[in-house]
Amino acid sequence: MSPARPRIALVLGGGAARGWAHIGVIRRLCAHDIPIHAICGSSIGALVGGAFAAGHLDALAEWVQALDRVDVVRLLDPTLVGGGFIQGTRLMEVMAEFVPSITIEELEIPFACTATDLRSGREIWIRDGSLADAVRASIALPGLFTPVRRQGRWVADGGLCNPVPVSLARTFDVDSVLAVNLNSGIVGRHLGGPEETTLKSEALQDGLQRLTSNLPADWAARVRNLVTPASDHERSPGLLDVTATAINIMQDQITRSRLAGDPPDVIIAPRLSDIALMDFHRAAPAIAAGEKAAENAIPNISALLEGHGR
Repeated sequence: MSPARPRIALVLGGGAARGWAHIGVIRRLCAHDIPIHAICGSSIGALVGGAFAAGHLDALAEWVQALDRVDVVRLLDPTLVGGGFIQGTRLMEVMAEFVPSITIEELEIPFACTATDLRSGREIWIRDGSLADAVRASIALPGLFTPVRRQGRWVADGGLCNPVPVSLARTFDVDSVLAVNLNSGIVGRHLGGPEETTLKSEALQDGLQRLTSNLPADWAARVRNLVTPASDHERSPGLLDVTATAINIMQDQITRSRLAGDPPDVIIAPRLSDIALMDFHRAAPAIAAGEKAAENAIPNISALLEGHGR
């Protein structure tokens, strides 16, 4: 009688637009018949993981690869109130096709994600209830997406506490944990570089224009000057560039600390330093990077599976 294959949990880390790499990782794991018995995610990892657990990963992959800059802007509902630059309602309406209005308990694969209690700073594990609400809470990136009211408390992005939630994955009935870290090598990016600026394109400027359209002219100009990076690289960078860089630093440091204390059995680290926080229109290179990193990790994963059988 052949030994039972080990039960594996897959952990998908946070990293905003870099998270499309998770699609490539999952594709390669499935192509090699690597079993995934549970899936956990933080931030964008919660979104992709939820879509996979619900059986909609292929549809999500097709949609994100068709996105261009204009499409990204159309998904944004800018706001000057509510604790974030983007409300997130429009995005979640579109995401309903891939992250359906079902409960986590109904998913084909056991799923959980993380969020952060803004008052206490504590990590929150979401393992039941509405899938869409859980994902919206987990992706509430501070300064960009507005926080979410959940069970009487304001919660935000899970990456604030645990960008790669290995500890959460170990609460499932699994033998081994594979983890995808999107934050490797991201701190070395040049702040406000000509190809990396968050709001340089005409399309994203249109979103800023919509945000300020109802403001008095002088206030509109002040908001644009605050948010938009200066064309002169010697001048101060814009608000969103500073926010994005700060988040990169924060997530890199927290990820290193958490993974040192609770390392996964195998870690997959796509090379994504050329993809900025809001480059959601660059799904193709992110997915390709995920596929390559997963393929490189297959020997280690195979060894893990074989070792469990001995």
